[in-house]
Amino acid sequence: MIRLVSFKICPFVQRVTGLLEAKNIPYEIDYISLKDKPQWFLDLSPTGQVPMLITENGQPLFESDAIVEYIDETTPPLQDGLTPEDRALNRAWSYQASKHHLVQCSTMQSASRDTFETRNEKLKKAYARAEAQIQEGPFFSGKTIGNVDIAWLPLLHRSALVEEHSGFDMLDGFPKVKAWQNAVLKTGLADRSVSPDFGPEFSKFYLNERTWLGRGAPEDEPVATIEAAAGGGCCG
Repeated sequence: MIRLVSFKICPFVQRVTGLLEAKNIPYEIDYISLKDKPQWFLDLSPTGQVPMLITENGQPLFESDAIVEYIDETTPPLQDGLTPEDRALNRAWSYQASKHHLVQCSTMQSASRDTFETRNEKLKKAYARAEAQIQEGPFFSGKTIGNVDIAWLPLLHRSALVEEHSGFDMLDGFPKVKAWQNAVLKTGLADRSVSPDFGPEFSKFYLNERTWLGRGAPEDEPVATIEAAAGGGCCG
């Protein structure tokens, strides 16, 4: 059985576990602390970052993009009948998600509203591009869930948690993306692709008193003089 090394709140890991869950591929998972990485992990990983997937042959693979491609090359696809052009476009739209995972992490850690809004502009541009691309839905490419949906799963899932906690909708103004978020979350993949204690761990890191979102996104709060610290980073 394949084995995945994870940090519980890493979005890049969730992209991989989301794909494994969507394809019903059995796997084992080891959770590590990024502040105290075990030596066995450092001995296997060239970068010291998660996710790392260890194949059934014992080969460690790193970088989420490479891991996802490996999974796709060794298992049946989520969507049948895709042309080379379709697959290339799916990779491109998936990259639009993965390159914004750390942007979302940074945005959610903002200590003040001003900092949050400045950082959130980058996310809004990504959502605007997706809004213009989504057609009939409910998923990104139509009625069947695909790799693009899985790549965007961490962004959509975390936005839902933020709204639930603070009342702030990071997808406000993007009705197609909002409907897409609802469709993806209804599959249950969000919950199945994270640890049972993901919610509390996520809140402890992002939705605490040092962050604007953690304080409920108050509109009339004075600007903080000290920005929230990264505190160990999002992944790696």
